[in-house]
Amino acid sequence: MPATRRGTDTVREDEGLRLPRPPGVFRRFWARHPVLADVLLTLLCIILTITPAARIDDADRGPVGLVLAALLPLCVIAACATLLWRRRKPWLPAVAAILLEAFLLFTALPGSSPLLLIAGYSLAVYRSARAAWTAFGIGVATTASGAGLLLWAGVFTLQEAVNALLGTVVLGLIGTLIGANVGNRKRYLDAVIDRSRQLLVERDQQAQLAAAAERARIAREMHDIVSHSLTVVVALSEGAAATPDREQARAAATSAADTARSALTQMRAMLGVLRDDDAPLLLAPVSPASPQETVAAAQRTGYPVTLATAGQAEVSSDVAHALGRIVQEGLTNAMRHAPTATTASVRLEYTPATVRVEIVNDGVAGAPTEGGFGLRGLTERAAHVRGALESRPDGEGRWTLRAVLPTSAEAPAVSPGGEENT
Repeated sequence: MPATRRGTDTVREDEGLRLPRPPGVFRRFWARHPVLADVLLTLLCIILTITPAARIDDADRGPVGLVLAALLPLCVIAACATLLWRRRKPWLPAVAAILLEAFLLFTALPGSSPLLLIAGYSLAVYRSARAAWTAFGIGVATTASGAGLLLWAGVFTLQEAVNALLGTVVLGLIGTLIGANVGNRKRYLDAVIDRSRQLLVERDQQAQLAAAAERARIAREMHDIVSHSLTVVVALSEGAAATPDREQARAAATSAADTARSALTQMRAMLGVLRDDDAPLLLAPVSPASPQETVAAAQRTGYPVTLATAGQAEVSSDVAHALGRIVQEGLTNAMRHAPTATTASVRLEYTPATVRVEIVNDGVAGAPTEGGFGLRGLTERAAHVRGALESRPDGEGRWTLRAVLPTSAEAPAVSPGGEENT
């Protein structure tokens, strides 16, 4: 079962990469049947090695020839059988080929076995080109040493020693060169495919992160729209129910309806984009009310809030959006948690580099609590435009919310004190 699952995962990854089919009918067949290919290759190697090497001159070799005649077929079969493990353990046939080359020096017709060629090719493809060249050097050194020793002992003639060495060099060199070329190309393609799979995974992760960030931003927008609008509607409705003046009650009810209608319009705009399958871009932020409109809406509910503005500067749309939401959520929290406040103030101070927001109110009842989703969202909004925000109690029953934002989202980040962070 695990093997099947891994195979399925590989197929899915390859489908995601849209890899082309390997060229050639025969190449695809052998790629699907590696065991059959190794068995046929082993049988072919045995036949090509044992046929010429089995002819041993008993007259020249004497009793040694009889021993070699008995051992040679077994050694050839055992050495060639190591090709069955050439993909998993490519060093095994390489060592067997070197030993078989040394053993063949004692035959009447010393010559190299095809096993040396196949072993050098397999080692270069399934291990590394460096390992193949190392094995080639060891094989040539072994054959040269054995042939030289037999030449010195008078068993070999110079021609026989040269032929044995040339056979090892030629077959080993051909197998190593071809294997190094094929192996390097295979490893390069594997690296490219592996990198492509990593890019697919990273692309999916980036898409998930973007979706999560978009969901978080939508949650902030929905929270600000619903929270502020419902707070104002509740305050206006309570005021309309409490006043005996029909005109004031009618005005409060009209303001509550206008606030609810505005919130409904913003929610429809947001949800409409979300339900549009053909929308090419992410959801654009809904423009919040300006600080002046937010303060005016709170004043219509009877909340004692004032607005003071100092300076003047152009701010980017992202900073203006964050500024509007900070004032909106700050006043919403003041109206919700300090309904009996006697004074509340909103102060905006514009400079060429920053805009400062300060919202102060009294009448906070009870012990301070940890910030909820609203303050968390405001902190994220300020950080998004490289600004800073802090909200804390300030004296008995007083609460202060301060924020410092750069006039442009591309400007250097600022700290709550207003200093630029490098």
